Amino acid sequence: MVMATALIDSFAPLEFTNNHLLYKETLDRFIEQQNNHGGNIGLPSKEELIGDALRERVESVDHEFCAPGDEDTFFVADLGEVYRQHLRWKLNLPRVKPFYAVKCNPDPKVLQLLSSLGTGFDCASKAEIEQVLGMGVDPARIIYAQPCKTNSYVRYVASHGVRQMTFDNADELRKIARLFPEAELYLRILTDDSSSLCRLSQKFGASLDSTNNLLDLASRLGLNVVGVSFHVGSGASDPLAFLKAVRDAHHVFQQGAACGFDMKTLDVGGGFCSDASFEDMAGVLRSALDEYFPAHTGINIIAEPGRYYVSSAFTIACNVIARRTLEDPAAVNGAVSTSRESSYMIYINDGLYGNFSSIMFDHQHPVAKVLRADGRTIYGTAAAGAVPDGIEYSIWGPTCDGIDRITESIRFDAVLDVGDWLYFEDMGAYTKCSATKFNGFSDDHDVIYVCSELGAKALLGWL
Repeated sequence: MVMATALIDSFAPLEFTNNHLLYKETLDRFIEQQNNHGGNIGLPSKEELIGDALRERVESVDHEFCAPGDEDTFFVADLGEVYRQHLRWKLNLPRVKPFYAVKCNPDPKVLQLLSSLGTGFDCASKAEIEQVLGMGVDPARIIYAQPCKTNSYVRYVASHGVRQMTFDNADELRKIARLFPEAELYLRILTDDSSSLCRLSQKFGASLDSTNNLLDLASRLGLNVVGVSFHVGSGASDPLAFLKAVRDAHHVFQQGAACGFDMKTLDVGGGFCSDASFEDMAGVLRSALDEYFPAHTGINIIAEPGRYYVSSAFTIACNVIARRTLEDPAAVNGAVSTSRESSYMIYINDGLYGNFSSIMFDHQHPVAKVLRADGRTIYGTAAAGAVPDGIEYSIWGPTCDGIDRITESIRFDAVLDVGDWLYFEDMGAYTKCSATKFNGFSDDHDVIYVCSELGAKALLGWL
């Protein structure tokens, strides 16, 4: 274990550094050590671990004799992917401390790992705060990032030492002055979120022509405004949105100073995606911070990433529970059919009212792949993916609602039937957390955990 310990020490530093180049050198050194020792110290890859977990589970189900629920939807989560995303964050945004958005996926193992990595937590309700505090997290690592707070929740956080919270209007300031005047407040400002998947500006954020009056009111109420926050929208696609927001935040910092506030923290919110766009986003944000909030000013920078950490870490497996054959209309009417064969509607045991709710409110487009068909498990092979000239399927959820459709049209080589399995990757964000019990279907599905990173296994106590 000497080699493993050495690598963990170099790959999982828990303290943040403001020196971007120093951290890059540390990461590069780890990668070189990894390569010299044949990869991740003999650990299987993410794909191998997920594939083995999926295979073991689905091949254990006998659809002719299993008990109700045995063939239910389930997830496989690679916590090593969460760990890698954390290192990627630290490499690209070394000055920005992440406060994970619990709402995105409150999975207990994800929270445990992130807590061990030293992140903070963005919570939006008493239940989320209670969950994080129950893990032994210091209240100073929690921000109650909810501009419209329930009275009793404000009293709850006051009694449990959670002091950081956001506001964006005068009524909320008066509420806080009455219930928790010792709170450390962040003024949330309006941003241009027109390029994001889920816009928030219609609901939250103070316009720049109102911020001075709000700061003046906070001063007259004897409240403590410690910083500014913004959110460019969930799943943002325009890096310049961060530049504009940071510039506006700098203006509000100047207003705060004029009102007598010693504002020390900027919260740049969420909006970060886990795909290749992250590096571009981070580069623009990093440059904006260096221009308007350079390191020598001593301003603390935090953020509220959610989907960035968990989206690619979770894979879901769903069972085909029914099939409906759609005959070729030409063949039915006696004409010569030009199609290869019939198309099918297949119904799986999850849908828009369950773990695929992100299709409706998060504008996601989950892509089905074949996990098991005709008695064979084909996860990760070329046969698992869609093909342009295969058999056509539409994929539907299990409820009685006609809108419960996951995929309008997709083609596979395999002939799918009842008892076969599909899988969908990148299902870690806004899936399980927003599933409902509509039509009596379960919203509580198993998660099988794997870990493709040694450092994460050590932090989780799995070594």
